[in-house]
Amino acid sequence: MSAPFEERSGVVPCGTPWGRWYQTLEEVFIEVRVPPGTRAKDVHCSLQSRHIALAVGGRELLQGKLFDSTVTDEGTWTLEDRQLIRIVLMKTNRDAGNCWTSLLENEYAADPWVQDQMQRKLTLERFQRENPGFDFSGAEISGNYSKGGPDFSSLEK
Repeated sequence: MSAPFEERSGVVPCGTPWGRWYQTLEEVFIEVRVPPGTRAKDVHCSLQSRHIALAVGGRELLQGKLFDSTVTDEGTWTLEDRQLIRIVLMKTNRDAGNCWTSLLENEYAADPWVQDQMQRKLTLERFQRENPGFDFSGAEISGNYSKGGPDFSSLEK
């Protein structure tokens, strides 16, 4: 079980006109398709705690207030194969109950089914962290998993 949970269990992406976004307990990943041959010098990316702006060749692709706050110093972007920009944002609030329902405050919301799947995935990721000897990557979950699922921390061991 040395591979990260999301690599073993897959991700739940939310499609957008420019690409997709998905999340783990700690991070939000944004993948933006750009014209083949794009160079890093053509990319302008501004990552702030609650704001993001991305332009390629002077054309704005993504701009607005993020759904929740992020750690500014931890945000990164990379240009992959000169046709995909991958942005990684570190969530400030990293518990399973902090499932972003949209990327920006009023844009790129996940549909209800995708939101449900995202919340299930984050809850299973939380269970994996709390129980490192078990593998939850192929598990199914039902019942009370909203807001991160049940809290067992007060139970005696």
